[in-house]
Amino acid sequence: RGFLAREDVGMILISQALAEQIRPAVAAHARALPAVLEIPSKDHPYDPARDSVLRRARGLFAPDELR
Repeated sequence: RGFLAREDVGMILISQALAEQIRPAVAAHARALPAVLEIPSKDHPYDPARDSVLRRARGLFAPDELR
């Protein structure tokens, strides 16, 4: 939460496994900056169905536009 309040932070990279542990906080973040991007880790493969940014993007576009 401290990083979200800082004005000198534009992007927060967080492993998707860690994001799952704090999912309510990640889901509640609605501002454009800092952007919170979920990335894969060595131990946990990336799951697009759990990516909060991707889910929001899908809500903005029609399914045909994402192909």
